[in-house]
Amino acid sequence: MPTPSGHTRAILSSKVKGTTVYNTSGEKIGHVEDVVLDKMSNNIMFAVIGFGGILSMGEKYHPVPWSVLDYNPDKDGYVVPVSQAELERAPTSRLEDVTKNEGDLRTRTYDFYKAPHYWE
Repeated sequence: MPTPSGHTRAILSSKVKGTTVYNTSGEKIGHVEDVVLDKMSNNIMFAVIGFGGILSMGEKYHPVPWSVLDYNPDKDGYVVPVSQAELERAPTSRLEDVTKNEGDLRTRTYDFYKAPHYWE
């Protein structure tokens, strides 16, 4: 699924990883740490945004539905439609746990961002 401003329907995950993520105020909030795939439905479950921390120490990871990321070519990064304060209330997970109990995390994440449940 292309993002709202996406210019293509396909992108390599290697181009997504490391891309800066901004909030709607234009503030840098993190970067795409990884992309989680739903093997059963052939969908992207979410992008994992690394947020805070120094040299990965104390960093939080926020799963974000792919459909809410909007690529902004002027920023050469993605924009997430949340403020800094809202992001701090978003579901978080340790990176190594993002694929464990994914059903609960997936539902909480999609509900938080008010994104359509692709699996229903």
